[in-house]
Amino acid sequence: MVRYQDQKLQLYNSLTGEKEIFKSINEGLVGMYVCGPTVYSNVHLGNCRTFISFDMIYRYLQHLGYKVRYVRNITDAGHLTDDADEGEDKISKKARVEKLEPMEIVQQYTLDFHNVLNKFNNLPPNIEPTATGHIVEQIEIIKTIIDNGYAYERNGSIYFNVLKFNEDHEYGKLSGRKLEDMIANTRALDAQSEKDNPQDFALWKKASPAHIMRWPSPWGDGFPGWHLECTVMSSKYLGETFDIHGGGMDLKFPHHECEIAQGEAAHGHSPVNYWLHANMLTLNGKKMSKSTGNSILPEELFTGDNDFMEKAFSPSVVRFFMMQAHYRSVLDFSNDAILAAEKGFNRLSEAIKTIADLTSSKEGSIDVPAWVERCYAAMNDDFNSPILIAELFEGAKMIHAVKEGKQTATAADIELIKETFNAFFYDVLGLETSSKTGSTDSKHLDGAMQLIIDLRTQARANKDWATSDQIRDQLVAAGIQLKDGADGTTYTVK
Repeated sequence: MVRYQDQKLQLYNSLTGEKEIFKSINEGLVGMYVCGPTVYSNVHLGNCRTFISFDMIYRYLQHLGYKVRYVRNITDAGHLTDDADEGEDKISKKARVEKLEPMEIVQQYTLDFHNVLNKFNNLPPNIEPTATGHIVEQIEIIKTIIDNGYAYERNGSIYFNVLKFNEDHEYGKLSGRKLEDMIANTRALDAQSEKDNPQDFALWKKASPAHIMRWPSPWGDGFPGWHLECTVMSSKYLGETFDIHGGGMDLKFPHHECEIAQGEAAHGHSPVNYWLHANMLTLNGKKMSKSTGNSILPEELFTGDNDFMEKAFSPSVVRFFMMQAHYRSVLDFSNDAILAAEKGFNRLSEAIKTIADLTSSKEGSIDVPAWVERCYAAMNDDFNSPILIAELFEGAKMIHAVKEGKQTATAADIELIKETFNAFFYDVLGLETSSKTGSTDSKHLDGAMQLIIDLRTQARANKDWATSDQIRDQLVAAGIQLKDGADGTTYTVK
């Protein structure tokens, strides 16, 4: 269903620092590239937040009726330990420590990445290219940049000439940095450095004799620069200019800044119309860091095997927690915050179950179309998921008011509530409930709970209040709440 023609979607463009009306290059089509992981370790929760945020964006664009080509890369070479042009390749270093081949490391952590995102119910991208699968294309674009006068060779390495580029373009426009300030703040260039200037960055690095991951090139054996990989993979699959480029806020400089420079140097024009950046995730008010021990892996959340949370949490609850903050805002992860999110998630899940029990009337007293419009308005305002969730809670109030007879709704109202709730809860936010997944565990729980509810109903019929209360109280202690209503007894898991 095509909805985008009736919706005024606004995106916050990091390049301009303003919200802008989204207009795709080609009618009905969207090209979106998101920087993927460097696969040398288990994907951490902060990375997951970025990928979950762009999954939500991808889902909403599809919901609006756009045909989206979503490209997210795998970096399997060229990302050095200092995130610039020095140090050891992160994957090669891990391979050396683990005494494995680099591609064994790549395979192991690519599988982990896919497994974790699958548990979070992320949709896979349409194309997932790897850096090592595009070495030929990277060499060719380097030749073009050299021919255009924006790169030079030094001892088998190729460097991008930032000062030359800045004569014709603007280096630093994404991050808001001025080249003259960068130069003034740069320490004196080491006499042994190959670069003409400290701001220059590598397009191709000569491989030392000990460097395992290496490829032949016109300049000798070497490996590509980290920044170049994304320029090549995005332009190959989405074109020299495409609609949306996303990634974490930490990639804005230098990674994305360098991508813009490379794209303009190679093709003569800006590579991306809208730059979107997801913000960071903190843990108990502090930056997540493996070195300080202030970090937690997704699997540790799902199993409860960690020192920060009092219990295990399902992937959908964790995803819901992340959706409760705008993707551009810093989000702090804590035990109290995730517990509160779980309660909210359960309330919305219960509301979805309740929709099936609503009774219609000839006239409705609730304004469902206005509520639907507010849901779209929230997402059209730069994918404002926390406002959308607030509207879903308003929808839950409507549902319970109709069920309790405090409000009335027509059959068309009820169908619109159900359609909208399902669309935003399941399809856009990407959340899952046991009733939606139809899991074996859910079916077993439903069967066991029906037996317990029947036993309690029999006890109440026999005026055995002690047994009835004991069943209710012990279920509460186990995190299961019974609710007695005119249509019988239902349960919710807290």
